[in-house]
Order: sequence, then structure tokens, then C-alpha cells
Amino acid sequence: MQVAITCRHGSIRDELRQQITEKSEKLLHYFERVTAIEVTVDFQNDHLVKVEMLVDAEHKHNFVAHDTGEDVVATFHRTLSKMEQQIRRYKDKLQDHSRDVPTSEVAPNPVELRDDESADDESA
Repeated sequence: MQVAITCRHGSIRDELRQQITEKSEKLLHYFERVTAIEVTVDFQNDHLVKVEMLVDAEHKHNFVAHDTGEDVVATFHRTLSKMEQQIRRYKDKLQDHSRDVPTSEVAPNPVELRDDESADDESA
């Protein structure tokens, strides 16, 4: 998995770049199919920083999160939490834990049907 960090109209320290890389790699704990992560830090005019995160996963699933703030670290953390939320929701949707009725209760057991039919035949 690759983590690419790009800066526009400015630069960040190597320590901060390493911290962003390490925190971004933790997205693999939520979803193992992540293939690439791209983080863009855009320094805008009014001392604002925009952080955008693009995550590519297998089977053409792409996630995008962005946030704007005054501090690079705080803005990155907010963007990362948005991305974690998107990935968690997507994974829950894939696993479909929110079914109303378990699969075992959808169709009746065929053995029970035969027993009931034979009981009906004997009573008639």
C-alpha cells in the first residue's frame, strides 16, 4: 500500500510528513482492501489549510474526505476521522449486520414440514 503526501503552496516538516503517513496507514485496520492513500495539503491565502484525502480500495471503491482549518495537524485529524467514518460505514454495509431476520429463520426447516404433513394425514 502506498501513501503519497503532496503539498501545494507550501511545505511541511519531515516529522509531520512521517506522522501523517503513520496515521494514514492505520486505515488498514478498518478496511484491509485499501491499495493507495493520497493526502494533499493545500496552504491557502488567509492562513487556512485545506487537507484532502483520497483512498483507493480494491474493486473500484474510492473514498474522498476533506476539511479546512488553520492548523495542519488538527485539520488532518478531522479529515482522517471523516475518512474512518466513511470506511466503517462502507464495511458495515458490505457485511450487512443489520438484517431484521436471521437467514436460518427465513425458510422453514423441510424436516419439520414433513413431520407436520404426516401428523395432518394421521388425524384425517
